[in-house]
Amino acid sequence: MSSVNTGPTGFQAVREANLGVVLRAVRSLAPCSRAAIAAATGLNKTTVSSLVADLISRGLVRETGESTQRRVGRPGVLLALDDSTIAAIGLEVNVDYLSVVAVDLVEQELLTRHISFDARAAGPEACAHRIARATAEAMADPALAGRGVIGVSVAVPALIDAPSGTVTRAPNLGWRDTPLRDRLTHLMAEARLPTAPILVDNDANLGAVAEFRSGHLTRTPDLVYITGEVGIGAGVLTDGNLLRGSTGFAGEIGHIPLMEDGPECGCGRRGCLEAIAGIEPILRAAVPDRVPEGPLSGDGIAHLVDVAVERAEAGDATALDTLHTAGTWLGRGIATLVDIVNPAAVVLGGYFVPMAPWLLPNCRAAVREIAIAPDAGGCRVEPSTLGLSAAARGGAMAMIDALDSGRLPLPPARSAAPAATSGPGPNAPA
Repeated sequence: MSSVNTGPTGFQAVREANLGVVLRAVRSLAPCSRAAIAAATGLNKTTVSSLVADLISRGLVRETGESTQRRVGRPGVLLALDDSTIAAIGLEVNVDYLSVVAVDLVEQELLTRHISFDARAAGPEACAHRIARATAEAMADPALAGRGVIGVSVAVPALIDAPSGTVTRAPNLGWRDTPLRDRLTHLMAEARLPTAPILVDNDANLGAVAEFRSGHLTRTPDLVYITGEVGIGAGVLTDGNLLRGSTGFAGEIGHIPLMEDGPECGCGRRGCLEAIAGIEPILRAAVPDRVPEGPLSGDGIAHLVDVAVERAEAGDATALDTLHTAGTWLGRGIATLVDIVNPAAVVLGGYFVPMAPWLLPNCRAAVREIAIAPDAGGCRVEPSTLGLSAAARGGAMAMIDALDSGRLPLPPARSAAPAATSGPGPNAPA
């Protein structure tokens, strides 16, 4: 994502850039003194003192006491991020649920909600209304009392036109060319919610952000996150940065054709990985007596996943054979990514997590067998620890990152203006 701040020029632009420099320094060095920030950033001490005072007035930095290190002269006052004044909200809309996560400035969770919701049946307009309502409910939650919301992120299993926040195509939701950000902006204004920038992004991308920043493989710079919902997508990190491609559509691993004349996919083609090893085909094969006719949606998907896992645990041959076969196909798809981007780790998310004990053995074996590099270049394939909230959490973290890097305007001084920040949102490719 690139900057959306087009207003400040000259001295003000330089000062805002330097505020971001100091904010990032506090994040990486805290607890730290003003002198340590000056040494790390190259800014002079007078400038740093002025910038720190500004950040304190905005509720982004706080003093934590004096340094205990022995040194000549007066002990330096230590600084840290102020985790008490702002929040960022992330949401994910998927075929059968809506997930909501809010985090503070240090990316600690303030609230997490999982809402059963049949988004496939609801359609884009009803989904936009439900997302806006979930946002309003989060803003009103006591966990966010007294905090300014710096931004709202929405993850969608779709091709996203990031600059406009438009859902270009979401095969499993049945959406095309849906101006989601504009619609949410209108609905939130209509509901008189505090104005906040809105980011719309792909669910796999934001899941990868969450894994990188808070998963059990935290700070693994070359990592792939695989969604395991009705769709299969890949969020790809290379050197800690999202690989988006020229138009932001990278990572659609679910639509790699693996089987000639295979089952029909939601995209209209045949033999895609998603049509072979996605959650729907897994459930239809693993628990055929429990799956209704027609597309799966609503809270029935989670229930059927539980049934499939229970049967696998009980040694049911049909469930076990289905999961083992799906693991092999997943491994074949992942091996393609391993050959192309050489990740250190691939993380399976979503509904693949409870199925991981039966998916992973064949998946790992297929990756090692098919990838051209010896032992798949050392790539690990692991289950996520973030559950179905990964993309929502990653979206909230993406808003914090946008604040740190200057793609969101800093909140005003608390005595001067409301805490919520206005702006169109950082919807531009990184």
